[in-house]
Amino acid sequence: MEDKLRRAMVKAAMRAPYLERDEEQQLALRWRQSRDQEALNRIACAHMRLVISMAGKFRHFGLPMGDLIQEGHVGLLEAAARFEPEREVRFSTYATWWIRASMQDYILRNWSIVRGGTSSAQKALFFNLRRLRARLSRGDGSLTSGQMYAEISQALGVSVSDVAMMDSRLSSPDASLNAPVSDQGDGNLDRQDFLVSDEPLQDEVVAEAIDTARRSGWLRNALAVLNERELRIIRERRLQDDGATLESLGESLGISKERVRQIEGRALEKLRTALVQQNPGFAAAAA
Repeated sequence: MEDKLRRAMVKAAMRAPYLERDEEQQLALRWRQSRDQEALNRIACAHMRLVISMAGKFRHFGLPMGDLIQEGHVGLLEAAARFEPEREVRFSTYATWWIRASMQDYILRNWSIVRGGTSSAQKALFFNLRRLRARLSRGDGSLTSGQMYAEISQALGVSVSDVAMMDSRLSSPDASLNAPVSDQGDGNLDRQDFLVSDEPLQDEVVAEAIDTARRSGWLRNALAVLNERELRIIRERRLQDDGATLESLGESLGISKERVRQIEGRALEKLRTALVQQNPGFAAAAA
């Protein structure tokens, strides 16, 4: 059924008469000035052969020709809506960009279930990688994969790693992580069962966040039992990534480093006592 519709669409497009430059300009003005739907239809019908020709250039991506033609027709209508006849440019020249862009967007959305990059550089890589690779392969065959990737990278202005990743994507089909590893009865193992992650589980992450917040609250309350000098020593010695030395603290406080060590020891003992008294569950949590 789809093939019949596509063939009928192609035949209708080929029967549509070409538009002379003056006639094209008049139709474009009628659509732009008075939104004459008949003028828009005539412009679109006269250029459907351009859409079909463009769709043929993208057929190697494996998507239905009918869908490509429909997307190209959307781009054609967008071009007709935006066309400015006073610029004296042929409509086919202007519409080609919109038709191609519409088809390329459709291909990027539907070629794979895994979304790729949508930047201009990534699009250029996706649509030109095969052509450039084939051209480089027609030489004497002396280029290694790394050299070929470097040539393509320089030609398209992307990184070598992007070229390698895109080549890998284009060279192999999508595979579901829920698909069985084999049909030989391996205990119903799926591909995802072999994915290894060193990251902690979500419940562990949440538990750690809750425990950290609770312990921070305990420490904040316990610090209130320290005097000003004890608090300064504990903060600069124990609560900073780069803890201050006994010598530097002694010099800034005007005391010996041994006295700093004694004050620090006394402050730590006061903190332990306050933590246990204020939070009965502290000893169990610390253990």
